[in-house]
Amino acid sequence: MASTACFVIVSKNDIPIYEAEVGSAPKKEDLAHQHQFILHAALDVVQDLAWTTNAMFLRSVDRFSDLVVSVYDSVVHTRFMLLHDPRSDDGIKSFFQEVHELYIKIFLNPLYLPGSRITSSHFDTKVRALARKYL
Repeated sequence: MASTACFVIVSKNDIPIYEAEVGSAPKKEDLAHQHQFILHAALDVVQDLAWTTNAMFLRSVDRFSDLVVSVYDSVVHTRFMLLHDPRSDDGIKSFFQEVHELYIKIFLNPLYLPGSRITSSHFDTKVRALARKYL
């Protein structure tokens, strides 16, 4: 069964710093733009939820058709957003936690400017491997 999954890391200024289509469904350009739009629209909901809870994993914050938006909000308000088919939260939470660890390693790199795009091919490879493992 083909699964749809689009993963985005958004800085605290609501600027996407990393994007990846990580699902096994066939990739189409118009769907990629639709996924970006759905995730961007969910940022308002995330903004409101982030101030009402202490939890970092916000679970399903929005729905569009048969797709669900799950969010992991870091301490510095960098948001890890995943647009996916409905599924168990356990794998999604583990995915977010391990990607957060990868992000911390990038963030602590003295050559990385916080808030700039993540262009590391190593980071991209690791994120895609984690997506295959957990999603």
